[in-house]
Amino acid sequence: MKNNLLEVLLFSFPLLLVGQMPLSSEEKRITSVVDSSDARNMVLKQHFVVHKGVDAVWQAYTTKEGWESWATPLAEMDFKLNGTIRSNYNKDGKIGDDASITLHIINYVPKRMLTLQAEISKNFPSFMKEDEKDLYNMILFEEIAPNKTKVISYGIGYKHDEKYMSLMKFFIQGNEQSYLNLISYLETGTASVKY
Repeated sequence: MKNNLLEVLLFSFPLLLVGQMPLSSEEKRITSVVDSSDARNMVLKQHFVVHKGVDAVWQAYTTKEGWESWATPLAEMDFKLNGTIRSNYNKDGKIGDDASITLHIINYVPKRMLTLQAEISKNFPSFMKEDEKDLYNMILFEEIAPNKTKVISYGIGYKHDEKYMSLMKFFIQGNEQSYLNLISYLETGTASVKY
């Protein structure tokens, strides 16, 4: 994998806005919608159902072993309030090098909700640095059957402007690939992408 976050996320993808229909009628496992109804901010909502109980999904998000099985090849967890998830998409890198990403654990309710805030490093577009304090990812976990969990992710704090609208395409594609990895890992025991 490339070291730069945007290179990792660089794919073309049709951007969906509230009220628009998907460009393809193909059945998808993940739904992504950008709510741009607020004149100042946008929310990226993505949700999917995985055929696994909430305990397994929670472990995939909150343990080093789980995170490395679907999100990034390298991870370091200090899972607690005000703790961190530090990761690296470069399997040959190391935690703490320039390609590392740090997520701060703002709060959580076990097996129900997790709020993360990324440290905006040089791997992110520079215009995001000034908005860093406003950018969050809230993830909700809902067990809808003993072996079926709905995950809803809200990317919060994106400004409603041209730069962020363009960036949404990259975040949607990158996040969807990560969620497909998670689904594959939980349902088959292997991630759909090898690092």
